[in-house]
Amino acid sequence: MSDLKKYTDKRKKDDVDFAKDFESGYEEFKIGEMLNEVGLTQEEIAKRLHAKKSAISSQLFKTLHTF
Repeated sequence: MSDLKKYTDKRKKDDVDFAKDFESGYEEFKIGEMLNEVGLTQEEIAKRLHAKKSAISSQLFKTLHTF
C-alpha cells in the first residue's frame, strides 16, 4: 500500500468531513475523466442541452451513485 493511500485511509477514518469531501472530490474527478474520454466538458454538454452546468454536474453525480 502506498504512503498516499495509507495517509488518505487514516484521514478518512479520523475525520468524517475529510472522508465526505474526499469521496465527492474523487467522484467529480471520475466524471471529468469520463467526459475527457469522449471529448466533452460539462459546459459543452450544458450548452447542447440548454441547461446549467451545475444541473449537469448534479445529475452526473447522482447517476454515478446509482450504480
